[in-house]
Amino acid sequence: MLHRVMVFALLFTSLGSGLQAHAEEDLGMTMRIVTTSLRSAASYARTGNLALAQIELNDARRAWSGSLGRFAEQPAPYPASAFRDLLSAGNERLAQAYDALGANDGPRAASEILALRQKLRELRHEAGLYELNDCVFDLAAPMEQLRAAALRFGEHKAAAEEVNSAGGSLRSHLQRCNSVASPDIASEAEFRRLIDGAMASAGEIGGAAMAGDAGLVHRYQIELQSFVSLLDFRFG
Repeated sequence: MLHRVMVFALLFTSLGSGLQAHAEEDLGMTMRIVTTSLRSAASYARTGNLALAQIELNDARRAWSGSLGRFAEQPAPYPASAFRDLLSAGNERLAQAYDALGANDGPRAASEILALRQKLRELRHEAGLYELNDCVFDLAAPMEQLRAAALRFGEHKAAAEEVNSAGGSLRSHLQRCNSVASPDIASEAEFRRLIDGAMASAGEIGGAAMAGDAGLVHRYQIELQSFVSLLDFRFG
């Protein structure tokens, strides 16, 4: 009898673990669907394709209020309180982005979506999660530092060393993204073209600055912004 009780206890423990793992996988998939729609909506809004932005934003809103809401009580691996706060704040951000698109204000819509993506990134960080999409999202900060340094260099307000340092920082972050990519993504031709091209340009912009070639620095800056934007659109 005792043996039978122990067997059933082990069975239910196993089933519980399996159900929890399935729930976490389901939540992870839902999160990926939401983030994909959000980054597409932001990209379209930023470039003036408001009709496409509206389609992607509508998909994100449906997934946010419907699919994600199902996990409000058991949002593992995310902290429950932080997850519920995000759901509430997200509804507000999405509504504001929707209103902005309705007013043909793409930049404001993109800004609202970016703010929500930042909140998602913070939640994932709090849960100890770090994957390629997190790394790609974080490229924005070193890219902005390099853009600012390159612009100041062109105006003779920054030393070549500043551009060289910013380029090295961006390249290091790109290398990290390359290292956390799954084998399937890492071998994709599109990913290789973008990540390898970006790493090469980030490594060369400093040399152009040290040579005093402001025009070449500017071309590298524009090229790198394109690479980073495409990486975010496709893998962020």
